Amino acid sequence: MSSVRPLVTVVRAGQHSYSAGLQLQQRLAKSNQILVPPAEFRNYLVLQEHEPVYTVGLRTKDYTVEDEDRLRRLGADFHRTDRGGLITFHGPGQLVAYPILHLGQFTPSIRWYVATLERMVVEACQQMGIRGAKATKDTGIWVGDNKICAIGVHGSRYVTTHGIGLNCCTDLRWFEHIVPCGIEGKGVTSLSKELGRHFSVQEASAALLTSFAKVFECRLQEQVTTPANPAEIG
Repeated sequence: MSSVRPLVTVVRAGQHSYSAGLQLQQRLAKSNQILVPPAEFRNYLVLQEHEPVYTVGLRTKDYTVEDEDRLRRLGADFHRTDRGGLITFHGPGQLVAYPILHLGQFTPSIRWYVATLERMVVEACQQMGIRGAKATKDTGIWVGDNKICAIGVHGSRYVTTHGIGLNCCTDLRWFEHIVPCGIEGKGVTSLSKELGRHFSVQEASAALLTSFAKVFECRLQEQVTTPANPAEIG
């Protein structure tokens, strides 16, 4: 990595559908991927909340049309994606962060990237008072046997998409209808549940940004967009 810290533009995209968020990150990832050398790629960190949605990763064959219909009847959307990992839930009260980075400006390794994401989330949780947050052999960040943050990423030509879902004040009942990330016998938790008070996405965003800049050794700059129209970002 260069001695000059990479610059990452923070986009606060607000709350919108998963489809809108997916289109946004795909556009940002591809907008200059081929046209410019890695050193000139514009990195982004998109912060958002999604409307209720269940998403599955590359192993989509594990989930039938009947599974999809059952979950849609709960009032949530359902999407099959190109990220790693199995099924999870995103919805209001969950901080979803999509780093769109060219790893050529950092360390060109997906394994390094996932490990660094884990360290970043653990440090952010510790800043917020969750001392027991840790990474384990199972994907995500855990507090005991309960997952507080899901991680699922995709990399193409060293450009990353997808990212993390940190439960802040999420309605955890949505997770009762699935086996989160395909891990049997484990539960889910949130910052609010662990800290015994309402903990907002806005509060968590501040800690996550501090941790992201430190752990990824980068500079952050803000870009604000109208939440109702994420297509204007770029």
